[in-house]
Formats: sequence, C-alpha cells, structure tokens
Amino acid sequence: MALVVICGQPCSGKSMAAFCLAEALKESGCNQTVRVIDETSFHLDRNESYANMPAEKNLRGVLRSEVDRSVSKESIIIVDSLNSIKGYRYELWCLARAAGIRYCVLYCDADETHCRKWNEERREKGEGAYSDKIFEDLIRRFETPDRRNRWDSPLFELWPHKEGIENTSAAIVDAISYLTKKADSKSRDVKTLQPTIATQNTRFSEANSLYELDRATQEVINAIVEAQSQALGGPLNGVSAGQGLPPINISRAVGLPELRRLRRTFIKLTGQTSLSGPPPPSDADNAKRMFVDYLNRELETA
Repeated sequence: MALVVICGQPCSGKSMAAFCLAEALKESGCNQTVRVIDETSFHLDRNESYANMPAEKNLRGVLRSEVDRSVSKESIIIVDSLNSIKGYRYELWCLARAAGIRYCVLYCDADETHCRKWNEERREKGEGAYSDKIFEDLIRRFETPDRRNRWDSPLFELWPHKEGIENTSAAIVDAISYLTKKADSKSRDVKTLQPTIATQNTRFSEANSLYELDRATQEVINAIVEAQSQALGGPLNGVSAGQGLPPINISRAVGLPELRRLRRTFIKLTGQTSLSGPPPPSDADNAKRMFVDYLNRELETA
C-alpha cells in the first residue's frame, strides 16, 4: 500500500523515526502489515558496509532487493537507512511506482554538529557507531532531499535536535495521515503512483505465454502486410486483426522493417521480467488487442 523512505545524515535519529512511525501506524488502527527494512535485519555492520564503494553498493543492492520482494498493496514498508544518494531514492521511487502504491520520504533534518555528538555518545556507550573516517565521508556525500523532485515528494521533515522524535511528532502525524487516508476521485493531496508499461510485472504464469505472444503479434503483422498489399499503395480505412478487436489505423504506408521493429519493442516491453504489476496477456486475443493498441499509439505519433 505504501513505501516510506527514511532519509538523513548518519546518527540523525532515523532508526528512532522509523520505530516511532511503525508504532504510530499500528496505534492508528492501520489494517496493513507494517514492516521496517534496515541494515540490522541482515546483520550488516555499518562501518563494514560503508568501508568502500563496492561494499556500499552491495548494501544498497541488498536493501533494494528486499524492498522489491516486500512491496505490495497489503503492506507499508519503511526503509530505515541513510538513503543519502538521490539516485538511490529514485530507484526506490521506481519500485513504488511499479507496484502502484503510495510513496513518501521522512527526512531527519539534523545538523552536522548534533550528528557528530550523537555518534560520539553511541561510541562511549559501546553501541553501534561510525568511525571518524566513515562518518566524515558520509556527511560530505549526503544529498539533501528536495520536495521538487518526484522521488523526494511528498517530503515530511523531522528536526530531532529541536523537537525530539516521538509518535506524536508533527511530521510523523502528517505522514500517517497521508499513508492511511482513503483516496478517491476528489483526493488531491494523496497520490498513488501508477506503473507504466515499462515497469509492469510480466512474469508469465504459463510456460508457453511467450510463444503465444510471439505468434499473436506475428499474425497482426501479417494482417497489416496483406492489407497493404491488397490496397496496392492506396489508402486504408482500418486493418482488421480479428473479430472483436479494434481496427489498426494506418494513414501511411508502413514498411515491414518498421513493423518488425515495433513488434520487437512491444515484445521486449511486455515480455520482460520486471518489478511488479498485472500479469501478461493470458491468451492470443488479449495479446493481439494490446499489440493493436500499441501500434495505434506508435503509428499515430510516428
């Protein structure tokens, strides 16, 4: 139902924010499953995970894969990590879009001085803390979220050093309202991301689905070639791909190489293993209908 990305400098209170948000969601009577995904879930040491770029890339990959497996319309997933790179936040936004769920960012806005102080306090207590070298590197590379970016919006801001972090913090209350509010046609402040054809899940439920897709699209191509051959270069009022299917609108001569290119692109978009979404066409008629709609869009704009 939603993906929440916790974002902030190292030792800025992100884990506390994730905990408070999860608890507040449960207290609100939310019917969805609430789950927090973080480094500790995979027993990853924070210093080892950020020791170098390959290790950091591996960490992000592990978290992203777990988010990919977990997002659904029956759960609220909270990603508790630095999430400091805007490109990575964009990748998480794409996962939410592919799943067709809500998305938001909860930003712990704490200045460097307070973060450094909290890191030292954790070290003195023997709790997990960053080494000075890694802490300075992460502070330097942090990319502040900007609500003008799709992947940083909506943005809810916490100020841990000023207001603390509690279940009743204004940003957490606002985030819960956004995550749990019932959306309808009149809702303007709640946005559910919509998957595109390139991000829809097309994991095939049958072993021969790809074969059926290939055969159905080839039959449509054959119908177009035959119709153009019979017209002898004259105008076509619409090519029939079969009974009950919409006509293919062709206002110009379309060569076989172009038709083959469009077919390959359609099969790639429809047949690729993607992130999430509805299943592929389960029979030839549905495959033909999707391909005809695709051709009408492409040939209209060509």
